[in-house]
Amino acid sequence: MQKLLRIGLTLLVLSMITALLAVSCAREEETVAATNPTDNPWTGGDNLAGTEVILFGAYVDEDAARFRTAMEPFIEQTGIDVIYEGSGDFEALITVRAEGGDPPDIAVFPQPGLMTDLYQQGHVIDLRDWMSESDLRESYEASWIDMSRHEDGAIMGAWYRTSVKSLVWYPPAVFEEEGYEIPTTWDELLALSDQMVADGYTPWSISMESGGATGWVGTDWIEDIMLRIHPPEVYDAWVAGDLRFDSPEVREAFEYLEEIWMNDDYVLGGAGSILTVPFGDGANPLVMDPPRALLHRQASFITAFLPDGTEVGPDGDINFFYLPQIKPELGDPVLVAGDIMSAMRDRPEVRAVMRYLATGESTRGWLEQGGFVAPHADVPLDWYPAEDRPYAEIVQDADVVRFDASDLMPGAVGTGSFWTGMVDFVSGDSLDDVLPAIDASWPR
Repeated sequence: MQKLLRIGLTLLVLSMITALLAVSCAREEETVAATNPTDNPWTGGDNLAGTEVILFGAYVDEDAARFRTAMEPFIEQTGIDVIYEGSGDFEALITVRAEGGDPPDIAVFPQPGLMTDLYQQGHVIDLRDWMSESDLRESYEASWIDMSRHEDGAIMGAWYRTSVKSLVWYPPAVFEEEGYEIPTTWDELLALSDQMVADGYTPWSISMESGGATGWVGTDWIEDIMLRIHPPEVYDAWVAGDLRFDSPEVREAFEYLEEIWMNDDYVLGGAGSILTVPFGDGANPLVMDPPRALLHRQASFITAFLPDGTEVGPDGDINFFYLPQIKPELGDPVLVAGDIMSAMRDRPEVRAVMRYLATGESTRGWLEQGGFVAPHADVPLDWYPAEDRPYAEIVQDADVVRFDASDLMPGAVGTGSFWTGMVDFVSGDSLDDVLPAIDASWPR
C-alpha cells in the first residue's frame, strides 16, 4: 500500500512539475513574442536590437520628457535605442550641424520652411524610397501629405504634432445668459459682434505685442482669412511667392480683417490698443468678473497663458469654437502649426523609426499624457483626454488643412517684412504702402 502511495505521489508531483513547466514555457514564449525585435511592422523583419537612432529638435523640458515617454513602446518592441536631444536654439544649430557634416539621424522641425531649405541643400532625405504614398495615406489626410511634399515631388518628412490655430475663445456663462449662439459663418460672427455691442459688451480682445516678434498674431488672422475666401491652391501660390502680397486676392483678406480690427466699437481699447497688449494676455479679459470682452481668436496654446485655476470647457470659465467659414463652397479649412520629422541619415534603424513616427501609434504615449494633438488620421478620439478631444475633432473634420504661411515663407518675409507690415498696417499705413513693401523683401 505504501509503495502504491509513493508511486501515486511521485506521479502527482511529476504531473504538477510538467504543468508548471508548460505554463512557464507559454509565458516565456509570450514574452519573447512581445519583445521579439523582428516581430513588428517597422523593421521589415530585420533584427535591429542594439542599434541607436538620434533625434534632435526644439522639444525641451516637459515636452522632451513626454516625447521620450512616447517612444518607450517602440524601444521595447524593436530593441532600437532612440535618443532624443533638444535645444532652444534648434533652428540655428541644425543648420550648423548639417553644413558641418554632423547632422542627427532625424531632425524634428517646427518650421517646415527650414526643412525645405535643408532638403534643397541635400541634407534631408526623400522618404519615397522608404514608404509609399499609399502607406502614408493610411495615416494622413491628403492635405498633410501635400504639406510635406517638395515641388519636385519628394516627401521631406512625416508630421508628428500639431497645434490648432483656427479657434475663437469665449465665456460660456455669458453666452448662456444672453442666449448667444455659436456662429457658423463670417456674417453670423459679425452679426453676433453687433449684438454684443448693442447689449453693452465689447466683443473682441485683440493683442499683438510680442517683443521682436510683434506682428505674428496679425499674420495668423490673414492666413485664416485667406483659406476662407480662396481655394487652397491660391494659398499655396501665395506661400510660394507666386502670388504677390499686392494682389487683389491678398488685399481682399486685409479688407475682411478691417471689418473687425478697425472697428473701435468691436475692439477692447480700440484699434490703437492692439499693438500694446501682450499676446499672452489676450484671453484674460474673457475670464474676468465681469468679462471685459467676449471673443478672442488665438491658437490652442493660449490656455497656457490663462490665470491659474481657469477651467476650460463647455462648463468652464472659457471655451472655444471654430473660426467660421466665409465662403461656404470652400468648406471648413483649418490653419495649423506643428512639427515634422525628417531623416538626415540613411540606415535600416533610421528607416524603422521614421516608419513608426508616420503612424498614429507613435503618438499614443504623448496623447495620453495630455497637451498634444496628432495630425494622424489613424488616431482614435478615445486616445485623447476629454479636454483635448475637441481640438482633434476640428483637425479631423477639416476639409482643408494648411500650415502657418509665415512659417513656410522665406525668413526675410515670414518672420520679417510680413510681421512688420502687420504692425505698419495697424499703425495706420495704407495697403498701397504696406503690401508692395512686403513684396520688395521677397528673395527673387
